[in-house]
This record gives sequence, structure tokens and C-alpha cells, in this order.
Amino acid sequence: MKWMICIKNTGYEASLEARKLYTLEDDPKAQTHGMIRVIDESGESYLYPSQMFAPIAVQNTLESQLLAA
Repeated sequence: MKWMICIKNTGYEASLEARKLYTLEDDPKAQTHGMIRVIDESGESYLYPSQMFAPIAVQNTLESQLLAA
């Protein structure tokens, strides 16, 4: 699973929290348009501009704990 950290939530304050980790959903078509799909605060997957996020590496042990939370 890939993780992204929200580095800017301007215009999406109700849907995204800055400095929070989000799981990245695979969506190659969205990526060709400069967008990524993440599970946001609603619990659903939505498209957001990719420049609002930065990828982050998570160790396996931590990833297991994040997924269980």
C-alpha cells in the first residue's frame, strides 16, 4: 500500500487535513491528469490534485499498525 501526506489542503479543508497520512488508491487515468485518488475524511476515495500531497515511505511494522487503527 502507498501512503501520501497532505502538504496543502487549501480549498478542501472539510475533506483533507494538512500533515495527515492518506492511503493512495491506484488510478492510472487520474495520474495522467495530475490527480491522485485517496481515501479522504469522508471515508470514500476521491480525486485531488497531486501537488497537494507528497509520498511517504512507511516501514512494514508501522504500516500494519496504521491499517489496524
